[in-house]
Amino acid sequence: MYLQSIRLTQFKNYGQRKFDFNARFNVVTGHNGVGKTNLLDAIYVLCMTKSFFGGTDRNIIRKETDFARLAGIFRMEGGMKQMDVVAKVIKQKKKTFEVNGKVYDRLLEHVGRLPVVMIAPDDTLIATGGSEERRKFADNTLSQKNPAYLSALVRYNRLLKQRNALLKSKSGWLDMNLLQSYNDQLLEPAEYIFSARKAWTDALTPLFNEYYSLISGAREEVSIAYKSPLSQDAFSVLLDKSLEKDKILERTTVGIHRDDFVFFMEEMPLKRFASQGQRKSFVIALKLAQYQFLAQASPELPILLMDDIFDKLDRERVANLVEVIGESGFGQVFITDTHPTRVSELLDIPHQVIDID
Repeated sequence: MYLQSIRLTQFKNYGQRKFDFNARFNVVTGHNGVGKTNLLDAIYVLCMTKSFFGGTDRNIIRKETDFARLAGIFRMEGGMKQMDVVAKVIKQKKKTFEVNGKVYDRLLEHVGRLPVVMIAPDDTLIATGGSEERRKFADNTLSQKNPAYLSALVRYNRLLKQRNALLKSKSGWLDMNLLQSYNDQLLEPAEYIFSARKAWTDALTPLFNEYYSLISGAREEVSIAYKSPLSQDAFSVLLDKSLEKDKILERTTVGIHRDDFVFFMEEMPLKRFASQGQRKSFVIALKLAQYQFLAQASPELPILLMDDIFDKLDRERVANLVEVIGESGFGQVFITDTHPTRVSELLDIPHQVIDID
């Protein structure tokens, strides 16, 4: 799978712009602020129906305009099949997505059809931030691999919101029958998500270890541990045990929304002991492992988007990284850089340079 071209209309800093791409490797160059990251985010939107950077849909509409339109032509099955994807965002209206002229009833139907992995500077929050960042990373991967996981996640979050609203009710009386109903409904999606995350961690770890070794030159030993309340006891038992605490705090204090993935380097917590370069290498290796995990689960190779990845990496790690992504195990790659020739000097495969300036 690869993106043949994209046409942007009133998207972020772009008025009207069309780009044609190389099927294998694209280097996007230009000064800071010219729109390199926005181009990669536009590709991400077409694949995932939303911006990589979160926020509301209005944030992708160019200032002083009231709509944005993105249109991409994807080639599938070795270029034999074409998929036309169009996203339309209009202020105060529902966002629409269409594939080959057919509009989706639910945007969730599109997730996973065009697998994508994006690596961006703020990804270091996966290593240094709170547990929510690591859960988002896991959910992004598993939602692209398995529609049932995404459905379970949406269902769990909806029920969790309803349960928390009940706990926060100020009526002075808690409807225990309704609370038990929410508890019963939460069990199935929670167990499904827990099992999927556990299996994913086991599958991801050897891929991650391999990529970290390649990028770092095998300098350090790294590992991942999945921590979940559900590994200690059945979710139904945990909910019963936490009832009084939940009533006092007016929120659900146990469940897969409390899961975490703990990262280690040389058997020490990554957060506390790794340098900035080591943390960045760690996160890039995680994302490359995510890419290969999705590649193994999909008939099409994902698109890899790499934004401003060279900061905080020494020259050896940069060279190792470019060599890794130049190998045949990767499909279409987009990489941004303010340096006009750095990537080209390291690449020994045909590629396209796109100068945004």
